[in-house]
Amino acid sequence: MAPDSRMVAMSNPLQSTPSPAVPGDAVDDALQQVEHQLSLLWRRARSISHQLSRQVHPDMEPAAYGLLTVIRREGPIRLTDLATCIGVGKPSVSRQIAFLESIGLVYKEADPQDGRAQSIRLTDKGEEKMHQVQDARRQVFRERLGEWPLEDVQTLADYMGRLNAIYGDGVLSVKEPGLDVEDKTEAG
Repeated sequence: MAPDSRMVAMSNPLQSTPSPAVPGDAVDDALQQVEHQLSLLWRRARSISHQLSRQVHPDMEPAAYGLLTVIRREGPIRLTDLATCIGVGKPSVSRQIAFLESIGLVYKEADPQDGRAQSIRLTDKGEEKMHQVQDARRQVFRERLGEWPLEDVQTLADYMGRLNAIYGDGVLSVKEPGLDVEDKTEAG
């Protein structure tokens, strides 16, 4: 199968060391370094997410852990809103929620604003598990960033917030060369 010409550079395989940009092209060089560092961060984040999910339950997939973090942060949430929040289809979220229910970490209740709908919330067990895992994760951040000046940590948080804001829903508009139509392609 031929590679899709619409794929963005961020989905290309990583080189161990980024190749230097054309001399004199400082913007491209800087963007290439950002791309390399983000790709490295994303790979490590996926690995950590896998580890964290296993700490909550040995059979848990990282996607389910992600749902738990959103439910914990947002409070009771409808399945449709949860799917929209993380940018995946309702059937995928429904399958993960069924698993989380089966191991006693979430439950569904009638939505107070619409009796026909259901909200999903953490059980006491789910809250306790997430509290333990997220406290441990925060401790790792404290250990790894503890030597940094507070101003640098705050600047990092600000820049990451700005980056997350411009990525919005996680879908990139990519123009295929020679076409005037935009195609929505997920970065990955």
